[in-house]
Amino acid sequence: MNNFEKKVRDLYDSYEGLIALDNEMIEEGNGVYNRYKHPVLTAAHAPLNWRYDFRPESNPNLLERIAINAAFNAGAIKFNGKYILVVRVEAADRKSFFAVAESPNGIDHFRFWDAPVILPETEEPDTNVYDMRIVAHEDGWMYGLFCTERKDPSAPAYDQSMAVAQCGIARTKDLKTWERLADLKTPSPQQRNVVLHPEFVDGHYAFFTRPQDGFIESGTGGGIGFGLSASMEQAVIEKETVVDPKQYHTVYEAKNGMGPEPIKTEHGWLFLAHGVRNTAAGLRYVLYLFMTDLHDLTKVIYKPAGYFLAPEGIERIGDVSNVVFCNGWILDEDGKIFIYYASSDTRMHVATTNLAVLLDYVMNTPADGLRSTATVQTILSNIENNQLVKKH
Repeated sequence: MNNFEKKVRDLYDSYEGLIALDNEMIEEGNGVYNRYKHPVLTAAHAPLNWRYDFRPESNPNLLERIAINAAFNAGAIKFNGKYILVVRVEAADRKSFFAVAESPNGIDHFRFWDAPVILPETEEPDTNVYDMRIVAHEDGWMYGLFCTERKDPSAPAYDQSMAVAQCGIARTKDLKTWERLADLKTPSPQQRNVVLHPEFVDGHYAFFTRPQDGFIESGTGGGIGFGLSASMEQAVIEKETVVDPKQYHTVYEAKNGMGPEPIKTEHGWLFLAHGVRNTAAGLRYVLYLFMTDLHDLTKVIYKPAGYFLAPEGIERIGDVSNVVFCNGWILDEDGKIFIYYASSDTRMHVATTNLAVLLDYVMNTPADGLRSTATVQTILSNIENNQLVKKH
């Protein structure tokens, strides 16, 4: 074996060791969910033959030719008995693309499929695509809704950062062959974090949106919106109704948006969303839960105060620090829930819980009183209730 072959073998041995790494549940939790010791996906999980040219004549020094920067913000779905993530993979050139990774158990041994997703373009090519929500709709298709980003045509020459974000739509039956549909049209100048509802609503396709004035700032928009379209091939929402508005001095005062598709329960539709607030150190992204009426998706019936999950430890460090973001979760037949969240635009994690616990959390955790005095009163009430327990 020559030196080149040995280097190749060492690369593969290290890579397979990463894939084979067993994850460990972190037992000390808050009773609502459990985190795990290791990320489920990182840039290092990208297949070696994406990154290296293994021909000795063209790459005698075995240099990494196509560097991968991050693997994050993955949609999730159970398919053919496997736990599937449709991952946002970002190359070193800052271009994101989608790739499918699967695991036999949902918590470790995730392995990317052989090649990235081949996503057709529309007549107006995407500069960048990212953050796909993958939803199995009752019409028989799996739809991927994602952000398509293009340069703002009104941007002055000195500003190469101005962009327009819209909701791109693709569909598939096997997660391998994708059909691109027209971008979603809404009354809002920009759209991100759009999620397709898994069921028809009054014979229409239902969408949860985030109306936004600008690429970064929500402006007069903001909040999680709701709208209907008669078609998916040419999806058009004529009217957006804000279901969950941003609100002063909360964890979602700057902006908020949907995470994955909602879960249907006997008590209502369970939603996981992200909230953003500003701090002296920059924007902070957290996750929170709420529930809407089973028949009226615009009526919020339960919403616990504050965040459900926030970045901790190494999760706070990355390309965009102090961020957790989720656009994929999986409900198993036994009620176990896998929450796939990214930290700091860098890596993917999993947290596990079950539906009964989340229902308890959402329905019985106090709501936000929106004032310091109200928070104190909530704590005093809890103290009083605990004193009653001691007396008995």
